[in-house]
Order: sequence, then structure tokens, then C-alpha cells
Amino acid sequence: MEDITRGGQFLVKETKSENIFTVDDFTEEQIMMRDSVKEFTDKELWAHKDKFEKKDYAYTEACMKKAGEMGLLGVAVPEEYGGLGMGFVSTMLVCDYISGATGSFSTAFGAHTGIGTMPITLYGNEEQKKKYVPKLASGEWFGAYCLTEPGAGSDANSGKTKAVLSEDGKTYSITGQKMWISNAGFCSVFIVFARIGDDKNITGFIVENDPSNGITMNEEEHKLGIRASSTRQVFFNETKVPVENMLSERENGFKIAMNSLNVGRIKLAAACLDAQRRVISGSVKYANERIQFNTPISSFGAIRSKLAEMATSCYAGESASYRAAKDIEDRVNARVAEGNSHQEAELKGVEEFAIECSILKVAVSEDVQNCADEGIQIFGGMGFSEDTPMESAWRDARIARIYEGTNEINRMLSVGMLIKKAMKGHVDLLGPASKVQEELMGIPSFETPDYSELFAEEKSIIGNLKKAFLMVAGGAVQKFGPDLDSHQMLLMAAADMLIEIYMAESTILRTEKLAKSKGEDKALEQIAMAKLYLYHAVDIVAQKGKESIISFAQGDEQRMMLMGLRRFTKYVNMPNVVGLRETITSKLVAENDYCF
Repeated sequence: MEDITRGGQFLVKETKSENIFTVDDFTEEQIMMRDSVKEFTDKELWAHKDKFEKKDYAYTEACMKKAGEMGLLGVAVPEEYGGLGMGFVSTMLVCDYISGATGSFSTAFGAHTGIGTMPITLYGNEEQKKKYVPKLASGEWFGAYCLTEPGAGSDANSGKTKAVLSEDGKTYSITGQKMWISNAGFCSVFIVFARIGDDKNITGFIVENDPSNGITMNEEEHKLGIRASSTRQVFFNETKVPVENMLSERENGFKIAMNSLNVGRIKLAAACLDAQRRVISGSVKYANERIQFNTPISSFGAIRSKLAEMATSCYAGESASYRAAKDIEDRVNARVAEGNSHQEAELKGVEEFAIECSILKVAVSEDVQNCADEGIQIFGGMGFSEDTPMESAWRDARIARIYEGTNEINRMLSVGMLIKKAMKGHVDLLGPASKVQEELMGIPSFETPDYSELFAEEKSIIGNLKKAFLMVAGGAVQKFGPDLDSHQMLLMAAADMLIEIYMAESTILRTEKLAKSKGEDKALEQIAMAKLYLYHAVDIVAQKGKESIISFAQGDEQRMMLMGLRRFTKYVNMPNVVGLRETITSKLVAENDYCF
């Protein structure tokens, strides 16, 4: 087990390209699965996009039923509870390709399979799992998740909903108000979080949706995007719930909520990938058809630059998402082999990579928004019109930065969890951080390294970016210790450095693996994307590192660290950025599609 990668270790351990999983490693079964999901998405969702934009909630529900009949709602559910029992990568893949057509359906799908079904699969006892999970896996029933309240959003544990035990000790009576509940309009069962007495932590309950049992709802919310995803306020007024419907133990609700969100976060990253592929493909096709000044706009550098950057972000998101998914799957399998139950193995496997889940949630949700924004720009006036799919893609993308924990919360979590892991001794940050200190005191080498091999310089730069992060985060921890939590602006800057390191490294490793198997000449565009992504990452690390250093260090310490930062963000051979973009776009324009 010790040999297996731990979460957050990417920062202090070199990862070899042969040890990461990429989309080129899908099995035949996974490719068949992907193709059938794509077919479902094109036929049922993409072809009826207007229905989702016209708030046809019934159509969303009908598509969910069809997905259930195809087994797509039970991909992650063990076979003994009516699911397909597939591994983590396959569940990511289904989530990826089913989510690209409309945010309305992908929200319904994500809320049902993730936070609606999974808490019972992972925390339920045998009776609860047998009773509820098969119906949820088949789509006979739909699930919803009631955590957020008017006064409890990011601070999820502060909810006011109460659960009171009856005198005979047989039922709990739940009273309170929940808001932004996805799938509320058509769900059969809620996972409800409530507080018993003056407990410090909330408790989870499985509550069947029976209007005669004190459950009422407001009308559907009017939202910027995801218009045909049912979102309502739900009110519980002395709703009776049998004691055997408590999920896990008393006060375990906060833990259930947080762990469900970890899985939700990496799945949300996956859910933003195919949306990007579709926006890019649509933009390329439009740019090839649209003639201005007697020439297709796809031949203009200003447009070509946009297409190259959109493709690069999407490629990076794919690289990092599937790398982390396979790390989680390996961890789960290792735990099962050690004798853990499916529940325990899944929970611990995902929890181990919570840092990566937060990184991905932030990075990919921000990329999909930028991608859709540039999609509108390429379409020009048509992009602003409801007649093209760009404006709905842009509106649907916006929620991704808010739900499953806002990106601000996730940025702080990624660095916070990393520091906690270091304190527990799970990831040795202090050793490498003090080595960086020593290196700064020493005399730098003036030899010109041999960078003749593919990505030799890029991998050396990634190593240096990690040193830059260790230097900045280490300096901040030394200065503020446990008070670092209250210095949110520094945490946010450190998080941006961390995110770029993981995304850039994943992109380079995926591409190196591809070039080794297919030959460099067959991977020219991917090599260009990996180099372009890294170029931007270096800039961000330099900028955020500088912002941090000049905000917490003074005098000699500040000068020393700024000098270190310059050393760690330096190229020997600068890339030709315009040339890289040209390489990428030439391929896109020739293929008339996102073809990577």
C-alpha cells in the first residue's frame, strides 16, 4: 500500500508518465460505454436543447427515466444493489459524456447519482441499501439532497433544521427549511441534514417524499442557467421519520456531507469536459463557415488564438481529471484487496484525494466558463442570440463555480488539507521545504543543462514550480502557523499556484505518454498544448508567488524569496507562443472539430 500514490504527494514526488492514466488508456468496455452515452446524449438531449431552455421539467425527468433504463444511473452502484458496479474511471467517463449537452440534465443526473444516491450506498446500513438503492439505481425513484438553508450555505454545519425524537423513541420529527434543492420537483427520497438537540454536528436522515407528512415546496426557482433542472425550496413541518432512517450515526452528517461533496467535486470537473469539447467543436465549425473580408474567420490570428487556448484548457482538464480518477480507483482497489468493505474502500479512496478533487473542481469549472465566453465571442452577434447554443452554454456554465462548495471555499480547502496532511505526516512537506531554503542559500548552478529530450526542460520547470510553492507556503506557515487559516488572501494565492502545478504536470505527463506510444510526430499538437499550458502556468505561479511574498515577508527575507521565485519561474529556452497556438489551431481547423 505504501508504494501507492497518496493524495497531495504529486507536490513532493516525481510522477512518471507511465504511471498516470489517460483517456488513451480506456478499455474496450469503456470505449463502448462512452459511445453509447454519446449516442444517448446526442439523440435525447442535444437534439432537444430547446426543451431544456423552455423549462420543460417533465422532459428532464423523462430523460432521467431513460438514463435509468439504460443502467446509466447505477454505474457506480454495486451489483448487489442493482447497479453496474463499475470502477471510478468508468463512472467519471459516464458523467463526462452525459453532461455535455445541457447543464439542466447534467445537474439532475449529478444530483441524483452523486449526492442523492451515493450517501446511502456509502453510509447506509444493509437494510437501508436494500430498500432504497436498487430503486435509485434503476431510475424508478429519484433522489435529492437537502443540505443548504437560507442561513447555512458555505457554512454547511450551521443549519437550523431540527430533528426531535418522539417520546416512544420510534420516530424523529424534522422541522426546517432547505433551499436550492436540485430534483426537488420530481424526487421520491431526500437525504436531509438536521440537528438533534444542541449537537455540535448535524445528522443525516433518509426521508421519503410524502406531501401528507408535512413536506411542502415553493414554486420552481427562476435561474440564470440550468433552467430545466428542478430547483425548489423544501419545507419540513414535523415530518415523521422512523429512527431506522438515520443515515450512519448521530452527528455524522457533516462528515457525510463533506465526503459526498469530495466525490461531487471531481465528478463536477468531469461534467464540465464534454461541454467544452462541444463548445470548441461548434466554434471551429462556425469559424470555418463564417466569411468576413472574403475569407473564413478561422484564418484570422485573433480567432485562431482563442481556439488554441480553448482547446488547451480542455485538454489539460481531461488530463488532470482522468489522472486523479484512476488514482482514486487504484486506491479503492488496494483497500478492497486489504479486506475493506466496498463502502469503506470508496470513502477512504476518495477522501485520500480530496485535495485533487478540490483542485479539479476549481480549475475545470473556471475553464468551461472561459471556453463558453470565448465561444460567444467567436460567434459574435449570433453568439448572443438564443438561436445558437453558445449563450445557454455560457449561462449553464456559471453555476459550476458555485455549487459543490464555491471555488473560494475549494481553493482554501486545497491548501488547508495539504497543510493538515503535512502535520499528520501523510505528505512530507517540511523536508522538501527546508531543502528549498538551503538551495536558496547556496550558489546556483550556471551549467547549461541538456534539454534535448522531449519535455526535459518542461519537467525541470515543473520541479521548480513545486519549489516555488513550497517556498511560499512554507514561509507563510512559518510566519503564521495555525493562524494561516485567517489569512485567506494568501491561501487563495497559494491555491492558484497549487492548481497550476497539478494541471500543468498532468498535461505534460499525458502528452509524454502519448508521444512515447505513438511517436512525437503523431503528437505535435498535443505537445504544443502541453507547452502552451505550462507557459501560462509559469506566469501564474510567478504572479501569485510574488503577491504572497511581498505581502508577508520584509527586508532580506523578501529579497531572498523574490530572487528564488525568479529562479524557479525561469525558462532556459522560451517557447514560441504564437507558433504553439498556430500548430494547435491548424489541426482544429483542418479537422473541423475538437479532435484530441
